[in-house]
Amino acid sequence: MSRARTLVRDTGERWRRWAWRLAGYAVFLGAWQGVSTFLVEGFVVPPPRAILTEMGGIVASGQVWIHFGATLRTIAIGFAVAYALGAAAGMLMGRSRWWEAFLSDWVLATLTTPGLIFALVAAMIFGLGPAGPVAAVIVTSFSYVAVNVVEGVKAVPHELVDMARAFGRGPAPVVRHIYLPFLAPYLFTAVRYGFSIAWKIATLSEVIVGTAGIGFMMRQKFQEFSMTGFLAWVLLFFAFALFLERVVVQRGMRRVLRWRVTAAVR
Repeated sequence: MSRARTLVRDTGERWRRWAWRLAGYAVFLGAWQGVSTFLVEGFVVPPPRAILTEMGGIVASGQVWIHFGATLRTIAIGFAVAYALGAAAGMLMGRSRWWEAFLSDWVLATLTTPGLIFALVAAMIFGLGPAGPVAAVIVTSFSYVAVNVVEGVKAVPHELVDMARAFGRGPAPVVRHIYLPFLAPYLFTAVRYGFSIAWKIATLSEVIVGTAGIGFMMRQKFQEFSMTGFLAWVLLFFAFALFLERVVVQRGMRRVLRWRVTAAVR
């Protein structure tokens, strides 16, 4: 009986969250329509219907797949390299104070430096083409991954590691059965924040030197002073990023970390 009540309560809570979320979108669209109709000219702030029509045209023409594919390729290459380097650096820094002293200032420097600087430096070094955006993504995402992995490694109970070694367990079982379970939430947090940074920097770099991609199309519409086209690409970017966050990243996190909830209940 209590399980049924819990299910009903959770379902009601889920519907309430969706209702508030939809209400937020409705208020935003209403305010947008009001500004476009009563406060400024339509070519300055186009109404939502014009933007939706433009978005439909972009999707129907196939441009969205070409340019989203280019941006995703940049992010996939750059973030994969950044994640591997950041995870390795985080493991070293978390397990050795010498490595932490050696790397911490560089990680802090990349963490606090505005991404625009790295995008501009990469543009000056690599020029036009995909190499600059990939390099900018690597440098900016690396530190977010490293910082989260460091925190995860330091959260691992050293007593468990010492016990495993006392029973003759080698490095591989220790990493698999002790480090990875404790690191899982931190690794996913690194994915969420690092990936969101990668999206921003990849698009920004494409605005500067891209020859294809979402940022390239934003720059093109800006140069044409087409506010409708510019906002259409911005909203397509927002919609796709939201889809990846809600459907891919968050669901993947819940599925992988389900064991923690089960263990807590037991």
